[in-house]
Amino acid sequence: MKIEVKARNRAHAFDAEPGSRVLYAGLGQAIDLPYECGSGTCGTCKARLLSGEIDDLWPEAPGRKYLKQADEFLMCQCAARGPLSIEVASFVEDLEPDVCIPRAASGRIVAARLLTHDVMSLRIALAAPLSFDAGQFVLVQVPGIDGYRGWSMVNHAKDALELDFVIKKKPDGRLSDWLFSATPAGTAVELFGPLGSATFYPELDKNILCIAGGSGIAGMMSILERAARADYFAGHDGDVFFGVRSMKDAFFLDEFSRLRAACGERLRVTIAFSEEPASDALRASHPLLQFETGFVHEVAGRGMQGRYQGVRAYLAGPPPAVDACVRMLLMARVSTDNIRYDKFS
Repeated sequence: MKIEVKARNRAHAFDAEPGSRVLYAGLGQAIDLPYECGSGTCGTCKARLLSGEIDDLWPEAPGRKYLKQADEFLMCQCAARGPLSIEVASFVEDLEPDVCIPRAASGRIVAARLLTHDVMSLRIALAAPLSFDAGQFVLVQVPGIDGYRGWSMVNHAKDALELDFVIKKKPDGRLSDWLFSATPAGTAVELFGPLGSATFYPELDKNILCIAGGSGIAGMMSILERAARADYFAGHDGDVFFGVRSMKDAFFLDEFSRLRAACGERLRVTIAFSEEPASDALRASHPLLQFETGFVHEVAGRGMQGRYQGVRAYLAGPPPAVDACVRMLLMARVSTDNIRYDKFS
């Protein structure tokens, strides 16, 4: 069935299978419909129904609070019953031919281990290879739990058969409660992706600044892996600022140390503890890393003072932390085109 989209710049049309979500159908046919989270929380994929009928697949989606009119709906949470005509308030273009086109995929959880008391490493083996760019994410759905969750990949590969993730335990989060209390290995999952525009390519030819809090470091690890494999830091600077509350909340310190050793002095990694200073023992066990005290955007602001020229910044973490980083970078006169992040609510 045909779905017609009226955008601010032009009209588009694409086909959709019965029951498929409008957003996913359009993205899967290289139509760059507006979205950020893709999972029903942010409201960015809001559209207006001009004609036709839809099914709301998640009436309780948090992003519905951004709908102001009766004919508005979230493209990521609604499926067409038949031909549709809809309108979006933004410009819509075709996806560039060299990007990884999102698609539906399936897989199975094959490994899960705790990194801290409330952060988990999770690995999903895919039924078929999936290509993605460094810094992207996928949407994951577990049977019996409503809604998709957006998870950034830690690893990077073209035609990947396994995807690695970092999962934070959320207060009253149904999926994270299940992951942290059950034995998830062996569970079949459905995925859609890759998604996201906070991507890195070695052709970028800019210095890299990564600022992340908590599980937001996942996508940064993918970017750093891609950069290291391309020997990117032989000719460019890299600065990573990773913020957590305390030493017991820290993880990936060994991985950062290995990256630092492999990439040399032009890659600098700073761990920011917001609630306590690093111990002498921790500093001694990770001599290639720097440790500071303070919120990660404050530590990054001090560490990057006077060094923003030619920088592409990647941000991730809780929305308040990302917002604080954006303000800091704008005050430092970093252009909006060089500030990249994907918003997870």
